[in-house]
Amino acid sequence: MITIYSAKKIITMNPAHAHTTHVAVRDGKILGTGPLEDLTGWGAYTLDDRFAEKVLMPGLIEAHSHLMEGSLWAYTYVGYFDRMSPEGEMQKGCKDLAAVLAKLKEAEAKIEDPDTPMPAWSLDPIYFDNVRVTRHDLDQVSATRPIGIMHASGHILNVNTRALELAGLMRTGVNHDGVPLGKDGMPLGELKGPDVMTPVSPHVGFDRDMLACDETGMKRFGKLCVRAGVTTATDLANKLPDETVDLFTSVAGGKRYPTRIVSLRYHHGISPEDLIAHAEELTTKSTDMMRLGKIKVVVDGSIQGFSARLRDPGYFNGAPNGLWYISPEHLAYILEHALEKGLHVNTHTNGDQATQLVIETMTKALAKYPSPDHRFVLQHCQLADAAQFRKIAKLGLCVNLFANHHFYWGDEHYKLTVGPERAERMNAAGTALREGVPLAIHSDAPITPLGPLFTGWCAVNRLTASGRTLGEADKITVDQALHAITLGAAYTLHMDQEIGSIEAGKRADFAVLEDDPETIGGDALKDVRVWGTVQSGRVFAVSDL
Repeated sequence: MITIYSAKKIITMNPAHAHTTHVAVRDGKILGTGPLEDLTGWGAYTLDDRFAEKVLMPGLIEAHSHLMEGSLWAYTYVGYFDRMSPEGEMQKGCKDLAAVLAKLKEAEAKIEDPDTPMPAWSLDPIYFDNVRVTRHDLDQVSATRPIGIMHASGHILNVNTRALELAGLMRTGVNHDGVPLGKDGMPLGELKGPDVMTPVSPHVGFDRDMLACDETGMKRFGKLCVRAGVTTATDLANKLPDETVDLFTSVAGGKRYPTRIVSLRYHHGISPEDLIAHAEELTTKSTDMMRLGKIKVVVDGSIQGFSARLRDPGYFNGAPNGLWYISPEHLAYILEHALEKGLHVNTHTNGDQATQLVIETMTKALAKYPSPDHRFVLQHCQLADAAQFRKIAKLGLCVNLFANHHFYWGDEHYKLTVGPERAERMNAAGTALREGVPLAIHSDAPITPLGPLFTGWCAVNRLTASGRTLGEADKITVDQALHAITLGAAYTLHMDQEIGSIEAGKRADFAVLEDDPETIGGDALKDVRVWGTVQSGRVFAVSDL
């Protein structure tokens, strides 16, 4: 059966037919676009006018997110900013450490079993005058119940004394850069990086792999996608054991699941040889709604967590340089053998020193295994300068820049982490496009809220939470932002042949909007109202969630 949807305006992202009023769909794919008379030749059809007063554009693509955004809502939210839940309820932010502890105490009082751990998420102490949260702070909530709070960056876990005891870390002699010690030689309760977070996380309620997601969380993630107009989203780091793959494939393949998921195999906790082998195996399990076989490598940590690797002059406040999450030898092996076997690699690099390592390693890898269309992606790539972008373009790399950082941490970057000059060049989308680098932009949900239109607003305006403009020269236009969250993102995923634009032969994936993002103006792009989505021809309304 053919359905022809009418709309007030259809933004196609296809320059040959940039705007139209009708799109014909059959079996979840687009037959064609144009005025109604151009589409009737396909045969008998049903005219669906429910979008007659709406604007359609290609389904938005979140090319850097994590399914755990859905599962984290089962825990206590203690982030600095107000945040909307999958069900549309606004959670108030915690503006100081006292508010965090008060919210934790309130949540702890509701747990009847005294041994049940209490997880929480999105702690952001850089907004509390960059004070270090310690186990002593969390012991005020409970000295007997294990407590763990994941930082907003996702790269740090704060735990109380009981959690350290259960993990066998409440002792002297712990020697790891990711475990700060007090004057007494005992861990302070701050754990930086996966090496030290992973062994403790099961004791504090993150009883699954912290990057994993259960069925309920996955369904809640789908609700967030509909609210944001997203029809394809990444799960950008997961260990993907067989049981997780089975669960993800089953849920995503459900008749009413609204989002195509692209899940990447995370490099941590596995040898490079086994990583490549597992990624190859995963490609055979890929489905339309659950894409598998790509690789995620995390090279360094978080800038606001002071665990990213920076080149000179280092951190503005004099903090020591950050952490390496992978050795150069292992990185080289993964890049080379992924090129050899045609596997797609995404590398997390926040600091410019980490980006430089990938550039230099990729240069050598491509000399061994030339690949004209690899499209490996530098994720975040926040501090890259113009010289690095020029090299990135020559290597055929893509970038997916963390535009939301301007709003959420721009003020702190300006005055604390990297200083005014480098803060102005962070996530330099304008420079990337001028140098010919394929560009996507992202939220990294749950690090910041899922919402490509807000991310586009961040890239267009480059405003901090206080209203400061960071990097006038690197602003992009509304049209460029819309491209980055549709066809640009699809290109970085090697999926531009099937999603990212509304044209014949592609998936019938649409964002259904109440407002026109092309005419509302860059200042108001974040305010575009989302009615819902169409995913492979199936309609999902926000009002039905």
